[in-house]
Amino acid sequence: MARRKISIVGAGAVGATAGQRIADKQLGDVVLIDIIEGVPQGKALDLSESAPIEGYDKTTGSRERTITRTRRIPTSS
Repeated sequence: MARRKISIVGAGAVGATAGQRIADKQLGDVVLIDIIEGVPQGKALDLSESAPIEGYDKTTGSRERTITRTRRIPTSS
């Protein structure tokens, strides 16, 4: 059976914590998505670095992947 892919929109404190809990329970692969470039990559790195401490290995258990989506927010002048 293929592993589930779980997307979390918003890689802030709540999204990162949800991703970590999902990885802890090995419910599936975690994908962090955020509109700010670099945030999901940094959070995913933190999650993968904590993997051995939390009792799962990123190479044999849960894997964190990131997708960055950026968009321009118009400013009023």
